[in-house]
Amino acid sequence: MEIKEAIALIHAEGLQAGTWADLGCGEGLFSVALAHLLPPGSTILAIDQQPVKPLPYSIPAGISVMRQQADFSLTNFQLPALQGIVMANSLHYITDKPNLIKRLAQSLTDDGTFIIVEYETTQANPWVPYPITLQALTELFREAGFTNTIKLGERNSVYRSGKMYAARISR
Repeated sequence: MEIKEAIALIHAEGLQAGTWADLGCGEGLFSVALAHLLPPGSTILAIDQQPVKPLPYSIPAGISVMRQQADFSLTNFQLPALQGIVMANSLHYITDKPNLIKRLAQSLTDDGTFIIVEYETTQANPWVPYPITLQALTELFREAGFTNTIKLGERNSVYRSGKMYAARISR
């Protein structure tokens, strides 16, 4: 996926300035896409289990991206107060999604936002071991106290049949 496509997929109006986390950021594609959507003065914590590498994309002026190697799935993983959390193709690696979401939600401000990118499928495979459809995602977050789910976009998957979706979730 190209950076312009990632920006278009997660494009959301009115994202608030502040500190955001991109959990499971990989090479940083969605960290940079988010950087193009946030107001100047924002910081993005780009967190991944793999060793930190420099971002292969340019960052807009006024946005700071800090890379960190860590495993967000561990119960002792700590985050600072956040305005938002992006999880692009990382939630499908988590078996206990309800506990993870409840734990991560504790780091969000009252008006905080999740942006989730996932596959619209129930078929598991080696790359998407625990898939979650948009309907199941909406219910998962509703049970954690998040009542607003907005589908931001969708696109065909390059690697598998079907679609990817992006959703913005808030209280």
